[in-house]
Amino acid sequence: MTATFGYRDVDPAEKPGLVRGVFERVARRYDVMNDLMSLGAHRLWKDATAARLNPQPGELIVDCAGGTGDLGRRFARLARAARDRRGGEPARILVVDYNAEMVSAGRARGWDDEIVWAVGDAQALPLPDACADAYSIGFGLRNVTDIEQALAEARRVLKPGGRFLCLEFSRLVPEALRPLYDAYSFRLIPHIGARVAGDADAYRYLVESIRRFPDQRTLARLMASAGFARVSFTNFAGGVVALHQGWAL
Repeated sequence: MTATFGYRDVDPAEKPGLVRGVFERVARRYDVMNDLMSLGAHRLWKDATAARLNPQPGELIVDCAGGTGDLGRRFARLARAARDRRGGEPARILVVDYNAEMVSAGRARGWDDEIVWAVGDAQALPLPDACADAYSIGFGLRNVTDIEQALAEARRVLKPGGRFLCLEFSRLVPEALRPLYDAYSFRLIPHIGARVAGDADAYRYLVESIRRFPDQRTLARLMASAGFARVSFTNFAGGVVALHQGWAL
């Protein structure tokens, strides 16, 4: 059995360290690179994800691969706004990331009272069964060693009726645009990574990991196999990114 690391097949025990190394190297410039690579569109995709999740007062929301907290902070703002309107207990948002450097970069951006930060593995969360009201993973599922195990773990920690959302790069739908998208991905993104983050190889890996990640329908089938119901997905930017949703029923 092997795991994917970009276009390489590696020993599953080796992948976590390789991925950790990538994100340790880019953590300091990660947010700037996101803006440059997506021309700021990642902010709109994350806004749409937070609105779809619809955080409520008193909920426990697990944000896996939470990085520097882009989604977690959005959840906190929406939950606060809902609490201002109708009262209730504060939401609790657990931002979990495998990489301590990313967590440190997120903490350095400032604190939200609702957010708790933790270094942890999406495949083995330190949480009891059926404890969370919602679970999100944004641009992180493709970096885990075993996607099916991460999905099973998400299902395990969700309460009955809990919401699951995965925002991830996917497959561009218009075939005529794929050569242009490939040229941008494999030539321009590593070049930007070299100039801005000082690391072309890290961003070459990120592009390769996108290409080897399951497409929209394959991921939907994996979610259903993990026990999620009413699975659906919404394409953004013609399928460059897709938002997958399921329910723990």
